[in-house]
Parts: sequence; C-alpha cells; structure tokens
Amino acid sequence: MGYSSDLGTLEFELGVKTLERWLIKPEKTMSIAIAIPRERAQDERRVALSPAGAQILTEQGIRVIIESKAGIFCNFHDHDYAEAGAVIASSPEELYEEANVIVKVSPPQPEEMALFQPGQILISAVHLGTVTHQMLKTLSDKNITAIGFEFIETRDGELPIVRTLSEIAGSLAIQTAAKYLETGYGGSGILLGGIAGVPPAHVTIIGAGTVGLFAAQDALGLGAQVTVIDKEINRLRRFEAFFNRHLVTAIANDHYIAELARISDVMIGALSPKQKLSKPLVSEQVVKTMKPGSVIIDVSIDQSPCFGTSRHTTHTNPIYVKHGVTHYCVPNIPSAVAKTATYALTNTLLPFLQKLKEHQTIAEILWKSHSLRKGAYLYKGYVTKKVLAELTGFPFREIDMLLASASE
Repeated sequence: MGYSSDLGTLEFELGVKTLERWLIKPEKTMSIAIAIPRERAQDERRVALSPAGAQILTEQGIRVIIESKAGIFCNFHDHDYAEAGAVIASSPEELYEEANVIVKVSPPQPEEMALFQPGQILISAVHLGTVTHQMLKTLSDKNITAIGFEFIETRDGELPIVRTLSEIAGSLAIQTAAKYLETGYGGSGILLGGIAGVPPAHVTIIGAGTVGLFAAQDALGLGAQVTVIDKEINRLRRFEAFFNRHLVTAIANDHYIAELARISDVMIGALSPKQKLSKPLVSEQVVKTMKPGSVIIDVSIDQSPCFGTSRHTTHTNPIYVKHGVTHYCVPNIPSAVAKTATYALTNTLLPFLQKLKEHQTIAEILWKSHSLRKGAYLYKGYVTKKVLAELTGFPFREIDMLLASASE
C-alpha cells in the first residue's frame, strides 16, 4: 500500500514538472546582431534602418552594427548611429563577420556574395526581374535563410513593406510624369492638370493596387483625367467607391488597352508583385500608337515589365525615347526620396526585426511568425517560393514541410 502511494506521488510530481516544463517559456533566446551595410546597387541611396530605428532595437537588447557612411545619402551620419547605440563598422568584412542577421534594401550584389557567413539570415528586397540562379546557389551553399520584402505578408493578406514603398512610388510616378511632359524634357508640353479653358492631361494607370491608388490620388489632386484599368473587377469597384466615381475604370483587356494608349498622355505600369505576367500587358505595337511626347512610367519594372518597350534605367540615366514615347523605367523609384523612404521602411521593418529576439532558433522564428514564414524564399538549401523556382530552375520545397521535418 505504501509502495503504491509512493509511486502515485512520484507520478504526480513528475507530471507537474513535465507540465511546468511546457508551460514556462524558456528565458534563453537567440542573441541577435543585425548588420546594416552600405548599399552597393547602382543609384541606391536608401539605408535599411534610420538612427531612431537603431536606437529602438539597441534599447531592446539587439546589437546593431552599421557600415560607415551607410546613411550618407539620407543625411544620416555615423555619429547619429553611434549616439543611437549602434556599432560603426569600418569595412564590409567586419560588418558581415560580426552579425547573424543582414538587413539591406536592395538584393545582394555580386561583390557582396562572398561576404556572407554560413547560417546567416538575409532580409532584403528580391526584385524578381533580376534574380539569378547563381545568386540563389551562392546563398544556398552558405545555408542562408533569405526573407524578401516582396513576400512578407500579414494574416489578412497585406504586404506591408510592398505597400509602404508602393505608396511612395505611386506619388513619385505622377511627379515624374508631370516633369517629363514638359517641353524642355522632350515631352508634349502639356500641363498635367491643365488650366481654365485648357483640358488637362489624360493619365492611364494599369493596376488597381497601392501604387495605382496613390498615383490616382495625386493625379486627380493635380486635376488630370484619370482612367484605371485592372483585370479584377472587384478592385475596380473599390477604386470607384474610394474616389466617388471621379475617375474612369475599365477591365484590362486588349481592346481597352489599345483604345486608352491612343488617347493617353501618360501611362503608368502599376501592377502588384502578386500579378504574374507571362508577357508584357501593353505590347510594342500598342506603344507605337501613343501620341508623340507622351510618357510611360513603368513602376512594375523591378518585378516584370508592363510594357513591351520597357527596359531597366537608373536614377543617373532615367529615361530613353522609343517610338516617340519617353520611357521612365527605374526599378528603385523610392530611392529618389531616400530619407522619406528610409523612415517609411524603418517603421514597417521594426516589428519584424523585434520578433527575431523572441525565439531560440531560425526554425522557431519562422514557425512562430506567420509574416516572416511567408516572407522566406530560401531555407535549408531550397527555394520556398514557387515563382522563384520557376524563374531560376532551382529546387522548390514548401516552407511548412521543411519546418515540420526539422522539428521531427
């Protein structure tokens, strides 16, 4: 009888201890050191984190290391970051060796690939239009876990970083179009908003997403005539309701695109990264029918071209003329307002960077954070986004399957 009682007590005590082990969250978490390199992509003037963002992270126990002069184009100086608690690295080699998380704006450049250390986390833009098999292979060989701005998604389907940068790109698209319509830039000499007795310019926006929303808002604010086209009728309904029918909407089929190209002074490609194109939506033949001196702004160029005549340009050489039409196809448009873009990017990135220190392993970070899991495009040597695998021929695996197998 005493034996049974003692055994029962032992079982009870073991059960309590086991329960406590599962209920009490372990205090140990991953030690996070975040590196912010100076951007090396052509004309990339932004930096991934402002001094204020660095201060917030360091106050929470996250080490922030920033390469010297990384924020110079935003008028953020090394002493600003040092006062915020960040460590200033004098060379990129020092920066990459000291950190386990690399956060940058543009995708890694060829000269940066050798700097990555095995097992690091990379958080940056991907730019589907320029990603290569070699880039993915180099990162994969070093067992890099890569998370893309374009893929980070909240539970309600929102792409928070894409949205933030798209707001800037949409507004800049209209400012840029207005400039290149001017006679001095080879445009048709039309004032975007017109004046009393003189009709305004006609702006066609292709894509009823965030870029389209902010482009339409700014164009209407200046007094332009605006038409928005999209393949999804529900998106167009939302636009009509939002703007109280002050713009025209049309389904993006060949007929409407051809009709609008002939009458438009400005056409803006504003497709969402989620809208995959097998070919440009506006063919070269249709571009040929546009009025001389009209303007194309292809905001979508970093993912895939919206126009058959689009090719990448830079902030240094932003335009070219083809078939009498001025083309502006800069992939990193928000870099033109580097300081505003950096503040906006910091505000959006901070909540995700703060999540990194809450867990013990990379697998746990991805498993517990829906947004970062959705954002991962490279993990354990596999591409975890089908669109990237199709573009590069790289082996594809579902991220959930990889995480589940790692936990077994």
